[in-house]
Amino acid sequence: MTSAHASTTAVATLRANVAASQLDLELAFGRFTIALPRDARRSLVLGWFALGIAALAASGLLAVLLVASRTPGVAKLFPAAGFFQGALVAHVDLSVLVWFAACSCGLWSANSTARWLPLGRTALAAAAVGAGAMAVAPFAGGTPIMANYVPVIESPVFLGGLALFGVGLALAVGRGLFASPRVGLRLDGSGALRFGLSGAAVATAVAFLALAGSFAGLPRALDGKAYYELLFWGAGHVLQFAWTLMMLVGWLLLADATGARVPLSSRVVALLFGIGVACVFATPLIYLAWGVTSVEHHRLQTWLMRFGGALAIVPVALAVAWALGRSRGRLRDAALRPLAASLVASIALFGFGGAIGFAIHGSDVRIPAHYHGSIVGVTITLMGVVYWALPRLGFAAPSPRLATWQAYLYGGGQLVHIVGLVWSGGYGVQRKVADGAVVERTWQQLAGMGLMGAGGMVAVVGGMLFVAIVAASVARRSRAAPP
Repeated sequence: MTSAHASTTAVATLRANVAASQLDLELAFGRFTIALPRDARRSLVLGWFALGIAALAASGLLAVLLVASRTPGVAKLFPAAGFFQGALVAHVDLSVLVWFAACSCGLWSANSTARWLPLGRTALAAAAVGAGAMAVAPFAGGTPIMANYVPVIESPVFLGGLALFGVGLALAVGRGLFASPRVGLRLDGSGALRFGLSGAAVATAVAFLALAGSFAGLPRALDGKAYYELLFWGAGHVLQFAWTLMMLVGWLLLADATGARVPLSSRVVALLFGIGVACVFATPLIYLAWGVTSVEHHRLQTWLMRFGGALAIVPVALAVAWALGRSRGRLRDAALRPLAASLVASIALFGFGGAIGFAIHGSDVRIPAHYHGSIVGVTITLMGVVYWALPRLGFAAPSPRLATWQAYLYGGGQLVHIVGLVWSGGYGVQRKVADGAVVERTWQQLAGMGLMGAGGMVAVVGGMLFVAIVAASVARRSRAAPP
């Protein structure tokens, strides 16, 4: 009996040591995930995601008009360039600002405690009304102004909607910062993601400070284009840090959900996130040192985003790609393929868009090719996060086959669209101009713009398919408990 008891004790000790080792490994390399709420916060998370998906659907409908208005032959069937400009303004703001911000607010709400829920609902209501006004503004008249980052339509409908959406976002950011639980000293993978989410909220708060600084420092005598360009320049650059952090959180989250184990410790991930957040705090120094209208202010904001914002992207992308390559066998599970497809398409497009940035000279359509790649990289990541979240919020999982095809269809269409833009830009096609506004084209320009139009239409189909897949999953509410 003594020998048997000693053997049992040894086995128990060995199991405890193995469990402790597994826990240490889990804390160091893995389980980059977050828990989604099932209490009163759930409706707030759902509301923000619904707003983002509705904005994406509205921008997709506008994109049909935009792509057609730049496609040779078809463009003659559409109104003059004035409508093109107004539709472009709404499309950009809905598909970037509203979609990114709404998904971010949804994840910040999931990362928060149950405190200040009424404030969260007020923020959602204000943002939804404001986004709705922005969506209908192209049909209400006004002067489109194609400023970078946040183009506008000078009309009470659009500007009022944009201001109301900004109020809602500011309230959501404030709640996200002060109602979030502490990350803690024993940092695991989930804590690293929570740190990244909080860092994105901090970056968004700094963007509001930059917006206030630009508003206070701009002379009122400036005309529309120069005024709005400078007004949103600083805030727009800071927001790129926030969107990049949200994308990196999404990459790690989706990689973990597919079963891939990313070879980065939670502390290294937190350090990479922290570098991005630290760079954000250089923005107030730029405002203090140089005026908003100075060349130095303009250039330093660009350099800060170009160098500071890219530091964490390459190591995380390489680590995630390596982990995916090692876990190909796990992807035989059909339910995981949409998440992997979103992840692969996002990394590929974001990298392609970044590479194009080095080929930009002048002001042609290679510029939108560059930011389309980067923006679509973030968009596909958020689409994958929505697919991941649906069953965990009590809905049916998306159709594996359709969702996988959707990610590749949307990503592939955008890739063809970007290639067409690069081709056209190489032959001098200017940006922000409808095809009907130009009388003559060379065959090289026509070929590139035709490729752009075809890819854009495929991407629009992929984007609308995403909306349809999500709607079908919501309609087929899951009866099973979330995993």
